[in-house]
Amino acid sequence: MSQPAKRKRVPVHGVLLLDKPEGISSAQALAKAKWLLNAEKAGHTGTLDPFATGLLPLCFGEATKFSSDLLDADKTYEATIRLGVTTTTGDPEGEVLETREVDVQRAQIESVLDKFRGPIDQIPPMYSALKRDGKPLYAYAREGKTLEREARSVIIHELALVSFAAPDIRIRVRCSKGTYIRVLGEDIGHVLGTGAHLISLRRVGVGNLLIADAMTIDALAALSETERKSSLLPADSLLSELIPVVLPPELASRFMQGQRLVLGKEGLDFPSGGFERVKVLDATKMLLGVASLSAEGMLQPERLVSAKDVTENLFDFN
Repeated sequence: MSQPAKRKRVPVHGVLLLDKPEGISSAQALAKAKWLLNAEKAGHTGTLDPFATGLLPLCFGEATKFSSDLLDADKTYEATIRLGVTTTTGDPEGEVLETREVDVQRAQIESVLDKFRGPIDQIPPMYSALKRDGKPLYAYAREGKTLEREARSVIIHELALVSFAAPDIRIRVRCSKGTYIRVLGEDIGHVLGTGAHLISLRRVGVGNLLIADAMTIDALAALSETERKSSLLPADSLLSELIPVVLPPELASRFMQGQRLVLGKEGLDFPSGGFERVKVLDATKMLLGVASLSAEGMLQPERLVSAKDVTENLFDFN
């Protein structure tokens, strides 16, 4: 009996805001969405632990060129910390290490949370994907090994106590990249003297992207093929925090050929001050790519969409 022919993958371009369910990895969520969209090329913008839920922006086609921008963006989470119990992993998937009584008041919690606002140092957990000698830390942890880890500086921009019903604390956190909410929960429990682990984690924001605009895998599966592609956001949604530079047709063509442009000499006004990165658009407001812009108006291309995709208007976000 002959095997059914494989579906031929097709070029798909754009960004899907996925509401990842609990119990699957980010890679598994990406694979399901990629299959539903029948897309050739896809990637995600930072992982969520399998037990975590929430916003997972997925990039397809040309949008994958700009996925690194979201890796550097601030993240916003809602989390529940259970006081009185510590686990090997800092979350429900680990084995219980210790159980203590919980006798704390809301005022004590508020006082402790204040210690974690602003710049703080965190020691990465052993159960993480950080690598040592080419091997992820979680692999060492599963072998029963604990390695020395250097503390890393992160920033907690906002930390709010949403509710407290002993032994559980519910918090909302907006933080810089590289922040481990599991570690934050453990550290809060340590300072309170009770120990703690995270029992729920939901990402509700990545940069300017919000969970309210995301859809589930089931909702995507319920759409027709045309509707699925229509649900994608343009690549520009990954670059919403970058200042735009708009080029007329002749300069847009030169930019797409990888040429550096001195905007002042070309008779164009440009944002003053110099920027590490800007997004570059053509006169119809289609995305051409990202570039650096010096204080003198030197526009240096960094990453470009393909000329074919500009021609086919795949990034039109008017």
